[in-house]
Amino acid sequence: MNNSAGQILDGNLSTSIDLAIENLRNDLLIGLPTETVYGLAALATRPKAIAKIFQVKARPTNHPLILHIADYQHLDKWAKDISLYTKNICEHFWPGPLTVILMRTENVCNEITGGRETVAIRIPNHQVALSLLSSLNDGLVAPSANRFGKVSPTSAQHVVDDLGDDVSIVLNGGTCEIGVESTIIDCTSNRPQILRSGGISKSQLEEIGKIEISQSDGDSRAPGMLEKHYAPKCRVELVDSSQRALHRLDEISTQGLTAEIIDFHGDSKLYAKQLYARLRQADDRKIDIVLAVMPSSGGLGDAIRDRLIKAAAAN
Repeated sequence: MNNSAGQILDGNLSTSIDLAIENLRNDLLIGLPTETVYGLAALATRPKAIAKIFQVKARPTNHPLILHIADYQHLDKWAKDISLYTKNICEHFWPGPLTVILMRTENVCNEITGGRETVAIRIPNHQVALSLLSSLNDGLVAPSANRFGKVSPTSAQHVVDDLGDDVSIVLNGGTCEIGVESTIIDCTSNRPQILRSGGISKSQLEEIGKIEISQSDGDSRAPGMLEKHYAPKCRVELVDSSQRALHRLDEISTQGLTAEIIDFHGDSKLYAKQLYARLRQADDRKIDIVLAVMPSSGGLGDAIRDRLIKAAAAN
């Protein structure tokens, strides 16, 4: 645990917002709270600062970033050819854990998109993030504030623990309400695809958008699509029931290894909110194996299952 003097600031104070704006305009990176996870933020119009994000995270430069905006009315500045179903879902679910992929305008720099003609956009549902975005009158790019492929941060302290002085300040907005990254939907065709599961389900999107949505196919073209991701240092083993987890715990103990169980007994909301913190705590305690009981599919369960499968694939 470390906190360089004054590095974590109360995000609800106007003085903290003012300092964050000053830092961003000086091409520095800040830690930003959202309802999903904490982001590593830079101004969307500063290629030099955006390049720093890739360096700090050790993230491949062809891996696109999500653009965060303050208001639905700003969407036309960054995206074009926006379909009616896209407008419907954005107006309904924003601010919220929904990222839409659209055709970009010339206002979006290549560094954000990995050189693609599309851009990923969302409006975060967090008062600190919205306050900053509104005051900036600009967009922010803000991938999760951790080293690439590792466990995402859900508190301000996680950001400092991971990134140290690579982040100038962190606006503290408390523990993230949802705890897993946003749903990403590709809206560049008549048959939209979900590229990443998150806090908004496929059925919710189909109902509001009056559309049929398919699961993703093709190459990795959005954050979180790689097979190995969200990975702690400890080994993650997936089990399908509480009973199986207890049985495995006994087996592992007899091998002289340490293990612990992550099981929220059907409470997907609590599972999502605490998953990343629990994986980090296991690493802090130098646990060898985490036994994660898979939640049932549907809604947030799909998002949790996706993160756990990718965490386990990194073993």
